Amino acid sequence: MSSSIIEVALPVPMRQTFDYLIPEHLIANASENLHQGMRVQVSFGRRQLIGIAIQLKSSSTWDRNKLKSIEAILDTTPSIDAEQFRLLEWASRYYHHPIGEVFHAAIPAKLRKGEMNKRPSIRYWRPTELGQQTDLAELKRAPKQQQLLATLHGQAKPEAVLREQFATALFTALEKKHLIESYEFVPPPNFEWHSELTVDNKPFASKEQAVVISALRQQLGQFQVSLLEGVTGSGKTEVYLQAIETILEAGKQVLVLVPEIGLTPQTVERFAARFNISVGVLHSGMTDNERLIVWQQAQAGELGIVIGTRSAVFTPFKALAMIIIDEEHDSSYKQGDGFRYHARDLAVMRAKLSNIPLLLGSATPALESLHNALQKKYQHLQLHQRAGSAVKPTFNTLDIRQQHLQYGFAPDTIRQMNHHLRQGNQVLVFLNRRGYAPALLCHNCGHVEMCNQCERPFTLHKNTHILHCHHCGNTKTIPSHCSQCHQQDMAPEGMGTEQLEQGLQHLFPQYSTIRIDSDTMRAKSRLNQILEDIHSGKHQILIGTQILAKGHHFPKVTFVVVVDIDGALFSANYRSSEQLAQLITQITGRAGRAQQPGEMWLQSHHPGHPLIEDLLHNGYGHFARQLLIERRHANLPPYSYQVLIRAEATKAEAAFNFLHNVAMGVRQTQSSDSNNSNNNSSAASQVNTIGPLPALLEKRQGRYRFQLVLQSMARSPLHTLLHQQLQIITTMPESKKVRWSVDIDPQEFY
Repeated sequence: MSSSIIEVALPVPMRQTFDYLIPEHLIANASENLHQGMRVQVSFGRRQLIGIAIQLKSSSTWDRNKLKSIEAILDTTPSIDAEQFRLLEWASRYYHHPIGEVFHAAIPAKLRKGEMNKRPSIRYWRPTELGQQTDLAELKRAPKQQQLLATLHGQAKPEAVLREQFATALFTALEKKHLIESYEFVPPPNFEWHSELTVDNKPFASKEQAVVISALRQQLGQFQVSLLEGVTGSGKTEVYLQAIETILEAGKQVLVLVPEIGLTPQTVERFAARFNISVGVLHSGMTDNERLIVWQQAQAGELGIVIGTRSAVFTPFKALAMIIIDEEHDSSYKQGDGFRYHARDLAVMRAKLSNIPLLLGSATPALESLHNALQKKYQHLQLHQRAGSAVKPTFNTLDIRQQHLQYGFAPDTIRQMNHHLRQGNQVLVFLNRRGYAPALLCHNCGHVEMCNQCERPFTLHKNTHILHCHHCGNTKTIPSHCSQCHQQDMAPEGMGTEQLEQGLQHLFPQYSTIRIDSDTMRAKSRLNQILEDIHSGKHQILIGTQILAKGHHFPKVTFVVVVDIDGALFSANYRSSEQLAQLITQITGRAGRAQQPGEMWLQSHHPGHPLIEDLLHNGYGHFARQLLIERRHANLPPYSYQVLIRAEATKAEAAFNFLHNVAMGVRQTQSSDSNNSNNNSSAASQVNTIGPLPALLEKRQGRYRFQLVLQSMARSPLHTLLHQQLQIITTMPESKKVRWSVDIDPQEFY
């Protein structure tokens, strides 16, 4: 009997696939025209959905008369190739997420919408005839416009590339002056990119770097995961560049993942400058057309290097030969909602399926990666020395108890900042709290303005004159009087980066101060411009949040000060010590990266805290290894495996009762399995339940949030039990009254 049924995965929150009939006019050639991984359009209820073909079948478990027919085949070749298909099937099983939604997340937005998989046009900019004739000196009063026009002189460039450096308003301004113009263009295929490759500005590798590069080159053509643990400023990027040189010369491809969009431009610039070839870029700041064309070019083998953020791990390649994950410890690699995958772990499986090496790089490796390296599952490569003549910065703690603080700074801190600034250097001030102040209170009665959706204090944003809830996004104007006692004595409590900026401008009026946080850097081009200004020395005092701690190279920064980190020392999350140590080490690493020595000061009311003391005297490497010992004694990851089941509802009882019933079901299943086997299951196969407990942020957006942790010393029993329970959970009446989700290997317990 011929195959007349197609199994399809659809982007719906149901853990199953669906059968559809193949129209009669397609049945004869179905085996030739319809393949696994192709997109099909189908009717699902009252909706039209785009699904992925799984397999052709001659029969179905459903009544054939009730099956609908597919409405269209959208591809001539699979949108999801065989390698991707295997990876995504594994991801669906491992993360216990509906296969249709997994496929949906892995393909570009235009393909998800059902558009044809043809090469789209992209927007280019070029100088007009008037623009070519214009003397650049005429734009001296608009230096950024002058710079953009100079960049376009002699050649047109894609808007996506230009937007990495220039704001949209600049294009509009020059277009109105008739100096530049845009046009749509479909770039022709370039399969001979490797013949254009040249290696420029290649420095001499240090002895440590040379050993690591040699070890990495020996791995080519085989699966091997390596952890490169290198101190900040040790030249890890240079190792990446030299390790992939032979790969590119052979016409093969490399995928490089970075944690943040902000790191993409500087990474792309460095890779492109070294090899003089086009570098594909993938991140959320690009248009759908721009993302699709890079996806297609990588799949066709037209790009040697693709650099992207988390979702770039799904990019198809024709000849992928190595994957590199920079700052592999970063929490940005974990998807926080929907399909909650970890890009690092998916990359490990992808490298295994493709039989290629994977390189994880970090100065502060995640404990899971470090544990695998110490257990010899990963090859452990290390760089102990900073590159060139740079030396490690000194690390000091300052006891600020009983000291008079000016705008959050102790007198000694202010003096030291002044000393470095007078030497012509830059100072970086870190405070991981944006806004003007974390709370607004009434000085008369003590009432704090709270978000009624989350029951948490509003953050005061003085520049925009609003109160903003950083948990749910709720906003309101700053009240003129207290809502409780009606007095007008409202005052900010605590300090944020906005207030810090105001204070430093008062303390050091002769120096330029720049604030870098998500409030001031909403436009990607804005961040790129600020980073450029910092490198040119335009700003001397840099104020920022975690954005500044993620791998940026500031050669003129010689002094880093952490204003307030005490609150993070006493978190309820067992991962907080690891995350805080990584953050402090990464911030410290921004100082003294060139010829000038650097130093880092950490102000604290708890200078003798064990975490601070261990980092101060022994560094992150020793601290992480001690923390692994603590985790082992506490049976916490990476010595155990966890699943976090979250539930939220408008009534706390509904969320709690749902998770309580799930926990009871887990215990009953284990008890039944134990009785059926006539013996007690081993401790390694036991799955323990922790909770239900309120989430650390118990209420958000008007919904109460609870959590249940399932934990086991072995991965297999945990996943087997979860698979069984999910089939029961989806049929529970309580599951319809709450929003619930499953998070495998959770990183946050917010």
